[in-house]
Amino acid sequence: MSVCANVILVHGAWADGSSWSKVIPLLAQKGLNVSAVQLPLSSLVDDVATVERALALVEGPTLLVGHSYGGSVISEAGLDAKVAGLVYVAAFAPDEGQSAGSLGASAAPTPLGACLVPDAHGYLKITQEGVFKYFAQDLTDAEKLVLYATQTPANVQSLGGNISAPAWKIKPSWYIVASEDGAIQPSLERAMAETIGAETTEISASHVVMLSHPESVAAVILKAAMG
Repeated sequence: MSVCANVILVHGAWADGSSWSKVIPLLAQKGLNVSAVQLPLSSLVDDVATVERALALVEGPTLLVGHSYGGSVISEAGLDAKVAGLVYVAAFAPDEGQSAGSLGASAAPTPLGACLVPDAHGYLKITQEGVFKYFAQDLTDAEKLVLYATQTPANVQSLGGNISAPAWKIKPSWYIVASEDGAIQPSLERAMAETIGAETTEISASHVVMLSHPESVAAVILKAAMG
C-alpha cells in the first residue's frame, strides 16, 4: 500500500462531519490533507456519490475512514483507484449483498434499537435518552446534548442499501472495535474485523469512540495512512 497524503472521513447515521472534530486537528498537524464529508443519509447510492465527489477533488493515494454506517459507504466507494486503504471505526463492513441493516439484524439487538423514532418519510432519529445512554454514554452531558440536537436523520434506504462489490476484499483494512458500544454489538464488530482480515484495535469506548478517544483513533488512522 502507498503512503496516503489524503484522508477522507465518512460519518455514520444520526451524525454529520463534525463527528470528526477532535480527530481532524490531530491528523492535519501530521501533514495529512483531511476532509470530512457531509452525507445526506437519504440512500446508500446518494451517500456513496458524496464520497466519490470528495475523491474526485484529491490527487494521489487516499485513505477512507468510515464510522458506523459510514463503513458501508466506504466499502462501496473504496473501489476507486485512488483509495489505498480503509479504516472502519466501530463500523459496518458488509459483504456483497449485505447492508448495515442486515448485518445489525444478524446479531443480538442493541439497546439503541429501541430508541429509534421513524417519521412518515422513512427517516429515523434517536431519542435523547438513546443518545445519552447508549450512543455517547462516555461523553459529557453538554457533548451528548449537541449530538442529539445536531443529528442527521437516517433513511431506511441508507441503512438497508446492499453492497455490490466490497472494497475490503482488495484493499488493506484496519478496524477499531468499541468494546462498550450500545449501537453495534461489539461481538459483531469483532466478527466483521475478522471477516475482512483487518488489523484490529480494541478501545473501551462508546459508539462515538472518535469523540471520546480521539488520540487513539487518530493513531490508528495515522498508522494506516503510512501503509
